[in-house]
Amino acid sequence: MLKTDVLVIGAGPAGLKAALSAAGQGAEVILVERDPFLGGQLVKQTHMFFGSKEQYASERGINIGKILARDVDENEKIRILKDTTALGYYEDKRVAIESQGKFETVDNKALIVTTGAQENTLVFPNCDLPGIYGAGAVQTLMNVHGVVPGNKVAMVGAGNIGVIVSYQLLQAGIDVVAIIEALPKIGAYLVHASKVRRMGVPILTSHTVIEAQGTERLERVVIAKIDDKWQPVPGTEQTLEVDVLCVSVGLTPLTELLFMAGCRMAHIGELGGHVALRDKNMETSVSNIFVAGDVSGIEEASAAMVEGQVAGLTAARNLGYGLEDYEEKVTAAQRELDNLRRGPVGGKIRAGLEKLYKEGEVAV
Repeated sequence: MLKTDVLVIGAGPAGLKAALSAAGQGAEVILVERDPFLGGQLVKQTHMFFGSKEQYASERGINIGKILARDVDENEKIRILKDTTALGYYEDKRVAIESQGKFETVDNKALIVTTGAQENTLVFPNCDLPGIYGAGAVQTLMNVHGVVPGNKVAMVGAGNIGVIVSYQLLQAGIDVVAIIEALPKIGAYLVHASKVRRMGVPILTSHTVIEAQGTERLERVVIAKIDDKWQPVPGTEQTLEVDVLCVSVGLTPLTELLFMAGCRMAHIGELGGHVALRDKNMETSVSNIFVAGDVSGIEEASAAMVEGQVAGLTAARNLGYGLEDYEEKVTAAQRELDNLRRGPVGGKIRAGLEKLYKEGEVAV
C-alpha cells in the first residue's frame, strides 16, 4: 500500500497545477495518470492561449504541457505514476490503482479528482462508418502522431473545439467543406471563427446531420436545416462529398470516482452533465475530496489550471500546510477565474455555477 498526503487523479492541466500547488505548500503528493505521458489534452493543443501571464497567455498548449510536466518532474515532493489507472474508491478512503498489471491501494489524506471528460457523439444512420471521428481523435492523429485523417472534412459543432480543430485541419492542408452547427449561433470565440471563415469555410448554423453514406467507408454526408423545434426542414437537404466527418458536440465529465466516493451530485446541463456539488475552494460535499478541471464542469484549459491551483492550495491548507499565505494565494486565483469567465462566452459557465451553488446551498 502506498501512502501520501495528497493524491491527484489525472495529469492534465488541472491535475498538474493541483499537484504543483499542493507540493509548493509542503505536502507530499502522488500524481496518477493513465497515459504514458503528462499533460492530458495539452499535448495536442497547438493554438495559443488567452488570459494573463499567469495563465501562459500567447503560449501554445503543447508548450504549456511541457512546462508543467517539467516542473512536476523536478519537484521532489511529487511522485508520478504514469501508465496507471484509478480503479475505485473504498470506504476507508483508499483508492485502488492498477499499473502494468500490478494492483495497489493508495492511502491518502486528501484526494483531488481531475479526471477530465469524454467526448459526446451523435446517432444517425450509418454513424459507425469508418471515417467518422470525434474531434479529440482527429487532434491526436494530427498533432501527436502526424497523420492526416483524410482529404475532405465536414465538422459537426461550432464550439471552440470544433472551430479550432477545423483551423488545424486547414493548416495541415486538408479541405474543410463546412462546419455544421445545430444551434442558431456560433459558440466559439469569434477570433477563432473569423479565421476559418476568412479561409473560405462556411459555418452553417441551425443545421444537422441527417445521414452518412458510403459502402466500406464514409463517402458523403447528408445535412439539412432544422427549425426551432429541432426538426429537419423538408427540401433543405444538402449532400457533402467528404471522406471524414469530425464530430465535436460537447463533453461529459468523467465522474465515476466521485459517485463511488459518495459525493453529492447534480445534473447541470451548462456544466456538461453530472458534476459534484462543491464550494468555491473546489471541495466537494465529502471532506477533503476536491475536483478541478472538466470533471467539475466543462470549461477552457486556462480555467482548469486555475481550479487545480485552488484545489491544491486548499487541500494542503486542510492538512496544515501553507497556512501563512493561503488566503492571499487562493484569493488571487479566484480573481483570475472570475476574469476568465467574464463576457458573453463565459455566460454559460456562470449560469451553471449559479445553479451548482444554489443546489449545494453554498453562498456564491
